[in-house]
Amino acid sequence: MARKKIREYDSKRLLKEHFKRLSGYELDIKSAQVTENTDLNDLVEKEPWLSSTKLVVKPDMLFGKRGKSGLVALNLDQAEVSTFVKERLGKEVEMSGCKGPITTFIVEPFVPHNEEFYLNIVSDRLGCSISFSECGGIDIEENWDKVKTIFLPTGTSITSELSAPLVATLPLETKNVIEDFIKSVYALFIDLDFSFLEMNPFTLVDGKPYPLDMRGELDDTAAFKNFKKWGDLEFPLPFGRVMSPTESFIHGLDEKTSASLKFTVLNPKGRIWTMVAGGGASVIYADTVGDLGYASELGNYAEYSGAPNEEEVLQYARVVIDCATANPDGQTRALLIGGGIANFTDVGATFNGIIRALKEKESKLKAARMQIYVRRGGPNYQTGLAKMRKLGEEIGIPIEVYGPEATMTGICKQAIEYITAAA
Repeated sequence: MARKKIREYDSKRLLKEHFKRLSGYELDIKSAQVTENTDLNDLVEKEPWLSSTKLVVKPDMLFGKRGKSGLVALNLDQAEVSTFVKERLGKEVEMSGCKGPITTFIVEPFVPHNEEFYLNIVSDRLGCSISFSECGGIDIEENWDKVKTIFLPTGTSITSELSAPLVATLPLETKNVIEDFIKSVYALFIDLDFSFLEMNPFTLVDGKPYPLDMRGELDDTAAFKNFKKWGDLEFPLPFGRVMSPTESFIHGLDEKTSASLKFTVLNPKGRIWTMVAGGGASVIYADTVGDLGYASELGNYAEYSGAPNEEEVLQYARVVIDCATANPDGQTRALLIGGGIANFTDVGATFNGIIRALKEKESKLKAARMQIYVRRGGPNYQTGLAKMRKLGEEIGIPIEVYGPEATMTGICKQAIEYITAAA
């Protein structure tokens, strides 16, 4: 399971869109998203309640404690919301040690209330934990002793008997409402493949639950079966993380293909770079370099999988090589290509794109004193490795080529020995 955070706006959108289908009644949730590209006049036409009710505005940037940090404004009119956003849009703030610009806001109706409840659902490999408290809000941590939790093993449906400990101390007039709400939210949690969902707080408006603040994380490996339910959903980068132009280019490639293309620069001046096939293999390569004490020399994290075509691999490899050779300083460098043993990917075909990129970047590779290590197995791997050996002879760049008889960890050790011996 891969837990990916989503914006509060999307968490509430999914709750609103699917709650009635699973519970039988509708939640009157209203929210709007504001970014630098938002035309506020157009937004008001689309969401007329923005001009007819008092409003709440806050950053929607995947960080918490917004209220305690003075980043939540309450009981504003439309003009005041516009001013609040303009004064803060693009401005850098520091939250929990991370700095970054505020780029996205959520605007909602101001909901006067007296009661604040807390609800949290989180999944793990064995099931789901559901936590509830009638003392929610910004002081939930100070009242953690009042939070009640139950655990539901995977495949278990929530019943009144199982949920009873959560709502046992509630007054009768709200007990049934909140118990039914918890059951419905849990059903939605399972149906949409949430991995984490928190409402802190939610309240009651005209006898119906209303989430005032909400956080959500989805299992993004379930996107293939939920793309219609999720709709136009964004998985934002963590707060403080801004893509470089090269990372943005690869991200764009990734979005346009059924394959997977991932690329993150860790250290632009690093001397060990990777272009690894397969998510598991890419983690092994990166972890091994770190375990051997050379994490500071790891230039990037990269992974391609899902049988990308030759043109996609070519564009991907160009970016990796350009970054790996961007800072020639006379020191040696190593590029690790390949990965584990493929199940379905035609290794020979995949290597064609990489070979084309290596030929194009011959002069850059030589200027950066790059030595290349190739390790791969799988369908047609002998053909692919043979092409790599021939390439090394043609362009005069040292390329050490190995099949599945060599270990991935061993290749990493060889690369480290090379850059340290020549230092």
